[in-house]
This record gives sequence, structure tokens and C-alpha cells, in this order.
Amino acid sequence: MAVAAGTRIGFIGAGQMAEAIAKGLNSAGVVRCDQMIAADVNLGRCKVFQSLGIAICGSNTEVAEASDVLILAVKPQIVEKVATELKPSLSKNHLLISIAAGVTLVNLQRWAGEARVVRVMPNLPCLVGATAAALSLGSSATQADSDLVIKLFDALGKIHVVDEKLLNAVTGLSGSGPGYVFLAIEALADGGVAAGLPRPIALSLAAQTVLGSAKMVLETNKHPGQLKDEVASPGGTTIAGIHELEKMGFRAALMNAVLAATERGEKFSK
Repeated sequence: MAVAAGTRIGFIGAGQMAEAIAKGLNSAGVVRCDQMIAADVNLGRCKVFQSLGIAICGSNTEVAEASDVLILAVKPQIVEKVATELKPSLSKNHLLISIAAGVTLVNLQRWAGEARVVRVMPNLPCLVGATAAALSLGSSATQADSDLVIKLFDALGKIHVVDEKLLNAVTGLSGSGPGYVFLAIEALADGGVAAGLPRPIALSLAAQTVLGSAKMVLETNKHPGQLKDEVASPGGTTIAGIHELEKMGFRAALMNAVLAATERGEKFSK
């Protein structure tokens, strides 16, 4: 379902994640490109947005003044500078959605003044319309704001509402998770090569296996343990492989990866 025809979405920053969001919203028919505007200091990135049919403004302030919803898509280390410069142009009529990791709602609200603030933590598969994201509402954000952000990011994958204190855990799991999964795919493919498969075939089989397995979890609503039991027949090949993974601490390694990334995110937030 499209947002209101008169709603204008402004991008502060036109990097790859902003581009993925813009393309996803347009492809899903939620927000048309002619309802979007953007600004970025990188002229090359501005040209990419122009090629999509998105108008480019000369400054972030121009974007703010012409937008209802702002997506703050700049590096975390410059969020304070950018938001503070925007502050005079922001009012309670603006919804500011920050996708900058580790920048708290308290700080965003302080820097952005009267604007209603929401934090969203998307992940890299946003680039292919398959993000796993979470949002947290600022103190002045409303249920209508939450509904709008959910509508926007549902067009890009899946999004959940969580308390801000859990966003670092989201970062540790889904934010950093693609890195763990890419490593697993690479390792599976290497195993296939070691067993004699040509590398292109091994990589394709590994990636498709992960994709198909994830779809089964999401679409069958069965517990992963149940699905694992269904494929692991007594005395078969799968249980032999699982036994090796268990001996090497596979589950604990993944759990520790999530916890380590979460702890690093907490340090960044402070």
C-alpha cells in the first residue's frame, strides 16, 4: 500500500543503503521516486539518485524544508554535525528516521530539536530487498509514525519494533549476521570444492541451500530443530555432518559471535 500521495521523503545522504531503500520503496509501489528528494556531498552518488528519477537538492537544509519524512543515512561519526545543522529547519511536523548504528535516540532528539525521531537498524540484504530490521521510537514519535516506518521497511524485507535497549542485540544478530552467514556459505562451498565439486557449482549450491533453508524456517513456522530432525535420518549423512559441527562447537561459536558484536555495539553507543 502506497503512502499518501503528498508525502515527500527526503534522503540526507545518498549512499548505497539510501539507494537500496529508495529503489525498494519505488519497486514496491510504496513511495514513487518522484516523491523523493536527496542531498549528498558526493556528486557521483547524486548522479545515481538522479538516474532513478529522484530530485537532488543543493543542501541538506533544502531537503529538510521540502520533506515530511527524512531518512538520515550518513556515517555515525558525522550524525551530530549533520543533525545539528538541520535543527533550525526541523519542526514537530518532521519525522526523522536515522539508520546510523550506535547513535542513541536521546542524542538524536537533542541534535534534531522538535522533529519526531525514530531509529531503524537495517542490514546489508536491504540491497536486495531482503532486510531484517528493527525500529525504536523516540519520545515524541507516535503510533502513526511507527505504522509509517513499518510500511516503508516492510517493502524492503521484515521489520520489528523493539525497545532501544535491544537495538545493540539487533546489531549483533541481524546487523552483523550477514557476515556470519557469508562466512558459512564460503566454508560450505570450500567443503564442496574439497569433496571434488567445481567452485562455481559449489558456491551456487551453498548459497541456494542457505536461502532455501531460511525460507523453510520463515514459511513453515516450524522450529529449526524440528526441521533439522526431519533432514537428519538415523545413521545418515546429515547426522554425521552435524556430529562434526557439534564437536567443533558450531552453535556456541555463533552464539558467541552475536554476543561479541552486541558488546561492541554497546561500547560504540557509549
